[in-house]
Amino acid sequence: MKNLQHIKNVYFLGIGGIGMSALARYFKHTGRNVAGYDKTETTLTKALQEEGISVHFDDDIRNIPKNWDPANTLAVFTPALPDDHAELSWFREKPIALLKRAKVLGLICNERSGIAISGTHGKTTVSTMAATILNKTEQGCGAFLGGISKNFGTNLLLPKEESPWIVAEADEFDRSFLNLTPVIALVTSLDADHLDIYGHKEKIVESFEKFISQIQPGGMLVLKKGVELDTTKTTAKVFSYALSNPEADFTTVDLKLENGFYTFGIKTPGGMIGNCRMTYPGLLNVENAMGAAALAYLAGASAEEIKTGLEEYQGVVRRFDIRFKNEKYLYIDDYAHHPEELKAIITSVKELYKGRKVTGIFQPHLYSRTRDFQAEFAESLDLLDTAIVVPIYPAREEPIRGVTSEIILNKMKLEDKHLLSKPELLEFLRKNDCDIVLTMGAGDIDGQAENIIEILKSK
Repeated sequence: MKNLQHIKNVYFLGIGGIGMSALARYFKHTGRNVAGYDKTETTLTKALQEEGISVHFDDDIRNIPKNWDPANTLAVFTPALPDDHAELSWFREKPIALLKRAKVLGLICNERSGIAISGTHGKTTVSTMAATILNKTEQGCGAFLGGISKNFGTNLLLPKEESPWIVAEADEFDRSFLNLTPVIALVTSLDADHLDIYGHKEKIVESFEKFISQIQPGGMLVLKKGVELDTTKTTAKVFSYALSNPEADFTTVDLKLENGFYTFGIKTPGGMIGNCRMTYPGLLNVENAMGAAALAYLAGASAEEIKTGLEEYQGVVRRFDIRFKNEKYLYIDDYAHHPEELKAIITSVKELYKGRKVTGIFQPHLYSRTRDFQAEFAESLDLLDTAIVVPIYPAREEPIRGVTSEIILNKMKLEDKHLLSKPELLEFLRKNDCDIVLTMGAGDIDGQAENIIEILKSK
């Protein structure tokens, strides 16, 4: 399939995923009939239903619309679905176009000037920051985001007719990003991850090098300083960014923490953008802001638009997400699910709230990731004052013998560590003074947020 112009009906298998739901919204807003399946009802699936999209939660082919013409119908699926999924099997046997999410995203984005943000961490924040800045420009931009932007209240920005730019996360999982041919690309990081897909880090590097080779002629590549990729694999002009490194093309100057917020100037290839301020917390987010500023600058945003966009950036749900705050307690929720992400969020919280006790609650995501990075997870969690680990969230995986959350605790040096179920976790918070509570994980640990907030309110 070369384009989607003839498509009138779109069915999603796994419609509640953050990337899938953005596509569902896109097709709904562009006048298509949209329906889909997901395993569980969530806040996101409820929002889709409120927007007029039919969603069901039973894997049953009787729920698939029968009056849609196969010739102009598209089915979109996520690789997280099991192979024996009944609805997926039904579509495989029918004369209906069946494409992976990443392929469909590529078909949409490659029709415009794509800005693709890749890397093993930080994609969602950098993408959303870049979209927030570019939305300040006269042309604006479209965006497919990997989280719900607090500025826009959605994970989809529809581009204006005159806007050439479309911002998208370039996800390395399942080599999805190889469906994109951007004009500008950015790589935030290159750590070992998704070893269930790649096997070895060398294969991940190969995949990223293939991705940057797909940047369009005359395009640009932005690399975080320290990310090692063979840039001879691309014809793009290469720029670098860093938190604070005078050798980088885009970096902070005179970075200060004032009243809980960071102020700085931004060095760019065209001069200085002075008196910048971020009201969104975390040192790691200042680094993300340098990447976003680089993308916006290269896409034509002015110094004032970059400055305003960064100052007005409100964050993404589940990314350094302050859920509750009073004079005594603070509760932050974060999507961190890789050892480097845990290290970044814990370090940022410790830096921002010096001297306060941080109780971290971590839900490991995937048996394979827990097995592959047990020592690294332990090292990151050792940065906490109190660590609580709950059972693994399996996502798409079947259990692996001998792999439980306990293998992380066994490698930790921290004395104040606990392996608890979710009910036990809540009881622990009731009985113990916690000061700052931090939940981390890509599973459903955020489902405990309201319970945690109630406990902190009642103390």
